[in-house]
Amino acid sequence: MRLEINPEHPEPRKIERAIAVLREGGVIAYPTDTVYGIGCDITQKRAIDRVYAIKRMKPDQPLAFICPDLGDLAKYATVDDRTYRLMRRLTPGPYCFILEASREVPRILQMKRKTVGIRVPHNEVALALVRALGNPIVSSTASKNGEPLNDPADIDEAFPGLDLILDAGAGGLTASTVLDVTGPDIVVVREGAGAVDAL
Repeated sequence: MRLEINPEHPEPRKIERAIAVLREGGVIAYPTDTVYGIGCDITQKRAIDRVYAIKRMKPDQPLAFICPDLGDLAKYATVDDRTYRLMRRLTPGPYCFILEASREVPRILQMKRKTVGIRVPHNEVALALVRALGNPIVSSTASKNGEPLNDPADIDEAFPGLDLILDAGAGGLTASTVLDVTGPDIVVVREGAGAVDAL
């Protein structure tokens, strides 16, 4: 089901409707500052399993999650001062940071080396969702055969297992830039919408 939502000023009742779906273990598609994401509440393991199934992802493929800001960062990841300053400079924005995961992160979202991807997108709908939910939301690109889908109608057709699509109009086609900040040097894992020349 598609629900049109204002991208700049998301209607609270529509956000509440999406939150109800998430709290019941639903999987939704939602806009971000880059591409549309597919996700669920990170505290719902069955919902996370459904994200993998809907996207036909391999079990070892990583999932990131979005947070409303850096306030709860220490709850989910180990961050030193240098990394925190970098994240504060680049968020909200089109970056995903690979960090050392804390014990609060569900095991299914951790990679073998105990890392996790965290995003703070510059998008009013995505931020309203995570603020209202009170938990981070899983973030996986709404893509088919590796190509992002930017039309909510195409997302609806490609992923019939979704419980709700928040339709904020056409999305972007370039995914976030992924930065691994777990080591002494910043490693660009994927160059995307976020500039890397000023890192």
